[in-house]
Amino acid sequence: MKKLLFTLGCIAASTGVFAQDNMAGAAMGKARERATYSRDFFMIQFSIDGWAQKPDSVKTKGLSRGFNVAFMYDVPFKNSKFSVAPGLGISTSSMFLDDRYLDMSNGNSNLVKFAPNAGKYKKFKVATTYLEIPLELRYRQVADNANTGFKASIGVKAGMLVNAHTKGKNTLGGEKNIIKEQNRRFFNPWRFAATARVGYGNFALFGSMNLNPLFKDNANMEVRPFSVGIALSGL
Repeated sequence: MKKLLFTLGCIAASTGVFAQDNMAGAAMGKARERATYSRDFFMIQFSIDGWAQKPDSVKTKGLSRGFNVAFMYDVPFKNSKFSVAPGLGISTSSMFLDDRYLDMSNGNSNLVKFAPNAGKYKKFKVATTYLEIPLELRYRQVADNANTGFKASIGVKAGMLVNAHTKGKNTLGGEKNIIKEQNRRFFNPWRFAATARVGYGNFALFGSMNLNPLFKDNANMEVRPFSVGIALSGL
């Protein structure tokens, strides 16, 4: 009887060890799968920015740039290489002006005024930040793994302006002087943009173009921002 009980105990212990090994193996397998496969849930974009339809007197200089980050929820179409992905993100843009500055103290008027710099600032930029809801229609050569293969997407995004400011740099009394003015009254509180992205694996080129003006409808110009750059995606 003692030998039988000892044998059954050994079998039970072995079964428990094997079960734990199988569970650990399954967990490791799932972890490896998550690390290997991607549906582009997370995306970072670095861009060079510009303004289309700006007045001829308004010119830019230097490296006007932007930065975007978004969390996307990829919903694949069944038995297809296509998917749709809504998301939530934030985007920033800094436009550097040449020999002009945006006059933020233009009385009670909503007309946008770009005044001649005339040596007032060595550097001057217009910066905006938006909270956005992007939506993409996606194609992936490898349907269940965005870490490899060709992929492309087109989409739109709607953004709410959360910050708009200007920043000018000059020298005062031999010291560097920075003047920052925050004011959203000249800017359209919403923006709508068309987007496109094409790439391979985790890297892609992207572009976006505003469908509505940067400044309010009662402003005196139809400036439409655009961006081109590199996108990094994964998860």
